[in-house]
Amino acid sequence: MFKKHVMFIMTTLIALLLTACSDEDASSSANGEDKVQVVTTYSIVYDIVKNVGGDLVEIHSLAPIGSNPHEYDPLPEDVQKATDADAIFYNGLNLEAGNSWFDRLLETAEKDGDDAPVFLMSEDVEPMYLTSEGNEGEEDPHAWLDVTNGIKYAENARDGLIEVDPDNADIYKQNAEEYTEKLEALHQGAVEQFNEIPEEERVLVTSEGAFKYFSKAYGFHAEYIWEINQENQGTPDQITRIVDIIKEKAIKGLFLETSIDPRSMEAVSAETDVPIMGKVFTDSLGAPGEDGDTYIDMMKWNIDTIIEGLSN
Repeated sequence: MFKKHVMFIMTTLIALLLTACSDEDASSSANGEDKVQVVTTYSIVYDIVKNVGGDLVEIHSLAPIGSNPHEYDPLPEDVQKATDADAIFYNGLNLEAGNSWFDRLLETAEKDGDDAPVFLMSEDVEPMYLTSEGNEGEEDPHAWLDVTNGIKYAENARDGLIEVDPDNADIYKQNAEEYTEKLEALHQGAVEQFNEIPEEERVLVTSEGAFKYFSKAYGFHAEYIWEINQENQGTPDQITRIVDIIKEKAIKGLFLETSIDPRSMEAVSAETDVPIMGKVFTDSLGAPGEDGDTYIDMMKWNIDTIIEGLSN
């Protein structure tokens, strides 16, 4: 009887231990501990990697939605996430170069790109260059505003995830294929719609000169107040320059970026009597649940806003 009682206790304890382990494993999986730990530098790269990685990845994005990824000051949490990451994805093309914040983050997190994977999302993108005084020859970072470059970003996300998680290569390939099909359809639709606007009216005036890649892809001429976000933006000389261009070209509408202080463009609008026709996304997605909260939705929003603004 005593032996049976001991056996019963031991069996119960083993069952309880197995249940506890099972619950711990479930909790670990629910908390993302079994997922590929990824850090991205800003929201657009975050969304593209998320679409390719799906449920297999846990992503921490650095520059918050609505902020300027050209200049960012990483938080202690960012450093810890980067240190623990299985992979880091960044835009490149000079985007994260402001104050060398990204290089310093990699150094602090001991991610040198050799034994700790760091992936360039703009790999194979043909760069365009800045021309304004003091910035001559620097790469323009805004390649994602051409959706064909967004496809390259998705392919680079796929290749990076396969490198760090080869066991799930087929899933990453399938996710990337489905996602790029949507991007290809979006690009082709944009080309067809923009071709309906007379070529001489395809002039896009924004605060920052972020639309070079976009304009090359969709047949626009890009004008702007300043060329790249930095401290000396919206100066009197810059305002005078764009006002003269707007009057000379008889521009019908202006566009304001969601992540830019509106005062400079509002001053230009007041000076020229040309209305601001809408807001467009450049360096950041919209907030979750709002317009433009994914890469595809932000590009759809931009395309529709520009068509409506220049077709009136």
